[in-house]
Amino acid sequence: MKWMIYGANGYTGELIAREAVQRGIRPVLAGRRADQLAALGAELQLEHRVFGLDDAATLARGLDGIGLVLHCAGPFSATSAPMLEACLQAKAHYLDITGEISVFEHAHRQHERAAAAGVVVCPGVGFDVIPTDCVAAALKAALPDATHLALGFDSRSGFSPGTAKTSVEGLAQGGKVRENGIIRAVPLAYHVRRIDFGDGEKLAMTIPWGDVCTAYFSTGIPNIEVFIPGSPAMIANARRANYVRWFLGLPPVQRFLKNRIGKTVKGPNAQQRETLATYVWGEARNAAGQTRTARIKVANGYALTITGALAVVDFLTQNRPAGGAYTPSKLCGADLVSRLPGSGPMGIR
Repeated sequence: MKWMIYGANGYTGELIAREAVQRGIRPVLAGRRADQLAALGAELQLEHRVFGLDDAATLARGLDGIGLVLHCAGPFSATSAPMLEACLQAKAHYLDITGEISVFEHAHRQHERAAAAGVVVCPGVGFDVIPTDCVAAALKAALPDATHLALGFDSRSGFSPGTAKTSVEGLAQGGKVRENGIIRAVPLAYHVRRIDFGDGEKLAMTIPWGDVCTAYFSTGIPNIEVFIPGSPAMIANARRANYVRWFLGLPPVQRFLKNRIGKTVKGPNAQQRETLATYVWGEARNAAGQTRTARIKVANGYALTITGALAVVDFLTQNRPAGGAYTPSKLCGADLVSRLPGSGPMGIR
């Protein structure tokens, strides 16, 4: 299968391309920036294609002969829908590394179209949301009648430029939780509790992470929240930000913040990716108050995104699942995260 990394000139896309070549895999590189793609393609001796996402005919030509697209060009709120539509038209599998709830919702609404086209649509094949999605699926198996699911992670990794820009968008949109099967908008730091993610108990707050959407598709559990650790000052600042979200959402403010990010944020370096592990946690509870808790230590988020995305690409080159919209655990199994480099065993108690 001939496959493509779109956004190969970006921080994560380039890392995935380099790892693929080290494994003897030869993807097609693609994106908007001709000079960067030409240089990377020449260095890695890979075919490259330059095209944008604004015109359907141009997109169709760009995907000519491609059987799978790994979409790495964010912010996915703007880029995912046109690429997904082009993949459905071209009958090419669609993968991406998003963590955005709205993108997951849109992708899963295309289930019937993907099934009819015989292609897999599986967003979130990176750190967003492989580890937490696999924890959710494992907890569902351990407590089948669970009604509430809490997930979270403790990561010391810095942001890539794309992730930082997405976070700026998220600040303006506020928090998200799932209650009684429905995704509900809530304030930032809506719930606060103490959690041992695997590295000692810490204060933690809710965030609008992709599992608010995807864990429901993976488990059917109707009440879902996602947490990260936060100091009292960080939580207080998040709650204060609720009062200025209208200002943060103004287009000029968004442009200013994203331009600043583009100039100042570089993403974690190789040493940080190799040494900074991540602790992932989950807790399921049923109506009787019984609980199951899961923990797993995994690689740095960006290192896991590289290996996780390539693992799903490899799965689709080796297997022929039915077409449709999937979560990572539904497509590759709840043990996917445990098979990735840097992952320890998942413990459930």
